[in-house]
Amino acid sequence: MFPDVKRVRAGWVSACLTLAFSLLALPAVAANALNVCAGKSELPFSNDKQEGFENKIANVIGKAMNLPINYFWWTNPLTLQKDMEAGKCDVLIGTDPNDPRVLTTKPYYRSAYVFITRKDREIDVTSWDHPYLKEKNFRIGVMPDSPGKNMLLQINRFDDMFDYFTEIQNFQSTRNRYIHVEPSRLVNDVANMHLHMAMLWAPEAARYVRASEVPLNMVIVEDTAKKTNGEKIPMHYNVVMGVNKQHPELVDALNRVIDAHGAEITAILKDEGIPLLSLH
Repeated sequence: MFPDVKRVRAGWVSACLTLAFSLLALPAVAANALNVCAGKSELPFSNDKQEGFENKIANVIGKAMNLPINYFWWTNPLTLQKDMEAGKCDVLIGTDPNDPRVLTTKPYYRSAYVFITRKDREIDVTSWDHPYLKEKNFRIGVMPDSPGKNMLLQINRFDDMFDYFTEIQNFQSTRNRYIHVEPSRLVNDVANMHLHMAMLWAPEAARYVRASEVPLNMVIVEDTAKKTNGEKIPMHYNVVMGVNKQHPELVDALNRVIDAHGAEITAILKDEGIPLLSLH
């Protein structure tokens, strides 16, 4: 074979190998768009103006996969599983590792519930064992159907805070229905001294704590809470991405994005002010 022909063939083989390796490095998923399920009005996570931190994470994922983001805006999480089964969307940006509705990726961050207080009230509480929390005149705000609600039941504080639950739910029953409660409302109620303290999931609270005109403390709750029978009520959680069960190939694709672009995602979480714990 003539030398020039050898050089051309060698160059062609090299180019093919380069292309093959670059394709292997990309998430293996065939689609025209990444169909993301997101709350229409669920800040600080997401909204239809794409002002949430999960909207920013979705943009990182879409760019990494070279796919445009197509949002399905849900207004009721109780119907989300049916919406996914109907093919309206395929990916939840943030959910619990034990979410039965979806397949799940590897965890991509870990955070905690936090106690929020006014700095000038000098309330130094880091766990549910503190005696302040058992005093009837110490007002604690928590979200409905949260670990905080479970703990109020364990320390016999649910009944005397029941008025606050009905207030933040606009005096509507939550039986078989979704009533959206703005996390900012609880933060504001601490700031205006309607509450002594609130306990919220840090990712839902951090934005509003930082924006408060009244200086607030946000302290990670110790992961020592237990029911009266000794059963643990976790305060620290891993967060994963959820995937439509009809598209299991997306799990590996998203795991590759998490591995390759974890630093970008972490930067978004830190910019939001979310306290991050070591994954385990």
